[in-house]
Amino acid sequence: MHPDLAADLVRLPSLLRSVKEHATAFLEGVEEREVLPSVAAPLAAGLPERGNGLQAALQDFAERWEPGLAASVGPRYWGFVTGGVTPAALAGDWLTAAVDQNSFSSLDGTGQRLEREAISWLRELFGLSRDQEGSLVSGATMSNMVGLAVAREWLGERLGVSPAEEGAGALGAVRVLSGSPHSSVAKSLSMLGLGRASLVTVPTLAGREAVDPVALEAALETGDGPCVVVANAGTVNSGDFDDLRALVRLRGRHDFWLHVDAAFGGFAALSPTSAHLVDGMDAADSICVDLHKWLNVPYDSAVQFTRRQDLQVRVFRNTAAYLGAGGDGADRVHRTPENSQRLRALAAWFTLRAYGRDGHREIVERCMACARSLAASIDGAPGLRMLAPVRLNVVCFTLAENPTAVRLAALTGKAADHVFLSPTVYEGVPALRAAFSNWRTTEADVRSAFEALCESVPGDASSA
Repeated sequence: MHPDLAADLVRLPSLLRSVKEHATAFLEGVEEREVLPSVAAPLAAGLPERGNGLQAALQDFAERWEPGLAASVGPRYWGFVTGGVTPAALAGDWLTAAVDQNSFSSLDGTGQRLEREAISWLRELFGLSRDQEGSLVSGATMSNMVGLAVAREWLGERLGVSPAEEGAGALGAVRVLSGSPHSSVAKSLSMLGLGRASLVTVPTLAGREAVDPVALEAALETGDGPCVVVANAGTVNSGDFDDLRALVRLRGRHDFWLHVDAAFGGFAALSPTSAHLVDGMDAADSICVDLHKWLNVPYDSAVQFTRRQDLQVRVFRNTAAYLGAGGDGADRVHRTPENSQRLRALAAWFTLRAYGRDGHREIVERCMACARSLAASIDGAPGLRMLAPVRLNVVCFTLAENPTAVRLAALTGKAADHVFLSPTVYEGVPALRAAFSNWRTTEADVRSAFEALCESVPGDASSA
């Protein structure tokens, strides 16, 4: 054994204590840490010929790379839709690395049995029926891609072909209809060979990002043959929701696969005050929910559900003698693009086991309250204005005067040590969005961040 490896093996308990102490110090200081540090990235170093072991690597990381890391696990990282890591999820993720399972085959099946239990808990959490079979994937993009891959096979079934066997070209022209599709939908269609051009944007309701059901029905009536409809349960810019019940009723009159992108909006099911937003979601043919958002487990983790696991297995089947006799689709190797997959279910299992439905409901409701509080403050601020009402956890706003991308970037840059926001465009207006999904965030963080935003508003409204 290499001497550095041998030395680290002997010292492993004490080295892991050092790593634990380092991680603990980072987490204990995250609320005071600059949310988006302004330090310059270090120059790239060459591959060392001789290492020096774990302790030296930890010191090098702490000196060169850690100072520039964002406080994305902290309470004021509101860009994108990013959760933190609950204490239980952190423990689960550390154990995931320690036990290092790749339980994709029934030959070594304990890990995938644990995953099935975690998925059954998630199904209950989101109010879904047992008809929805689930699998864990790396994020919302992969969850959407898997759902659309199953939809592609369903289109083939309706037309008497199998894209999984004959290729996407066997389908001919395909239409995928959506009001405000997430960018990952177009990306998925590109990867699936259906093409970005197959995505048809349908008009939305006035002043909304929700699809207009009347316009959607008109689009359905103009096409020939089956198609796919991608519904949104929580749009990126404003957290808007399509009327899922109306879409389900449309499916009674038209032939389409209903995929619901509920990457963060699926968590509306946890609270009685917002559960109506996802009424009808269980009737979908496939569903995407991202777990490293509001479940607050580490990146990368999401779940996809579908009512047609038979089609899913047809797409992702991976049979080989060395995998054993699991060709019936029970093994997870037959359900997603990945063969190798860490036991990412363990972090989700730990946080669900530790805090249950009640604990995660409290996180969701507190985040929603914080979003409403920030929106109310912005409504009363002279230099800022809201662009859309808060429907769940996203606050979309801009400058009251001359809201250019340059001026908004100046605002976020000045406030970056207190709060991180991501840019967007809403109905043609450059804007900012604050997305609340971190388990640490409280009303005190809202007040602190709002003060920093007000202090950072550019003073010269005429500047470009």
